[in-house]
Amino acid sequence: MTKKKIFILLGHPDKETKCGCLADSYERGAKEAGHEVRRTNIGDLKFDPILHKGYKVIQALEPDLAMVQENIKWCDHFVIFYPSWWSTMPALLKGMFDRMWLPGFAFNFNKNGRGWNKHLKGRSALVVVSSDSHPLIARILMGDSTNEIKRGILKFAGFAPVRILKVGPLKNISQKKKEKWERKLLELGEKGA
Repeated sequence: MTKKKIFILLGHPDKETKCGCLADSYERGAKEAGHEVRRTNIGDLKFDPILHKGYKVIQALEPDLAMVQENIKWCDHFVIFYPSWWSTMPALLKGMFDRMWLPGFAFNFNKNGRGWNKHLKGRSALVVVSSDSHPLIARILMGDSTNEIKRGILKFAGFAPVRILKVGPLKNISQKKKEKWERKLLELGEKGA
């Protein structure tokens, strides 16, 4: 098995959650398998998630956002964990992408106005979305809640493949099922998948 450089981002503002436990399991598996691992918990970062002037004026990046960019450029495989809140990612995670997914880092539009250059090609991604709802029921009722992260953010910048793993329902999950999910994430971490 090829050893990978893996960057794990916990997109839940609170690392003491079931989502955090899943990220812990993945990280443990990746480290035990000998992958080089870096991890960031979004709740530990200090940055303003608001685009005060939209993209008319690019705000200087705080050191924590610059560090996340460096970790993304460094990695072969980017793994993001977040809970589905109102069928999307937490506002803090969306604000992080709004602030740092910029021309020059993630992409550049062609000067002729046709298309763009994807600066983060050669990297794969896994997005683990936890929910208190069953993923199939949520999909039927709300549609695809991962298009934004999968296509609008990661694939737009060149990540391929981008895999989505929906974990749920987590509310009132039994210890046995919780351990089953943790084992699955441990195995994914070991494989660097």
